[in-house]
Amino acid sequence: MSESILTSVKKNLGLDESYTAFDADILLHINGVFSTLTQLGVGPENGLGISDKTTTWDAFYGTNKKYSFIRTYVYLKVRMLFDPPQTGYLVTALEKQAEELEWRINAVREETQWTSPTPVELTDTVLDGGDA
Repeated sequence: MSESILTSVKKNLGLDESYTAFDADILLHINGVFSTLTQLGVGPENGLGISDKTTTWDAFYGTNKKYSFIRTYVYLKVRMLFDPPQTGYLVTALEKQAEELEWRINAVREETQWTSPTPVELTDTVLDGGDA
């Protein structure tokens, strides 16, 4: 069985699973990061929102091991929103890690869902009622 999304993010944030005082805040940030990932083209087609610790990582990226670094990306982004570091150096380091992971996420997605950047040629059909 895959690990709970909420539980693993809390663990990485240094919070015990039984400590629930910040669950609503953490869930809000996790869902925001999932929205970003959906815009990047990964995860369930209609996105994913979680409301408790029952949702597992398999619900987001299935059994595709190529996406296992999404866990790290979600943690980094939630950390920056929930508990940002106090030093500029650490903020910059975490931001750079997140940017690199975004690039890697796109690279993996493009391996299977690549779309040609070449625009589709339009026909001579006039759509606005003008002359062809």
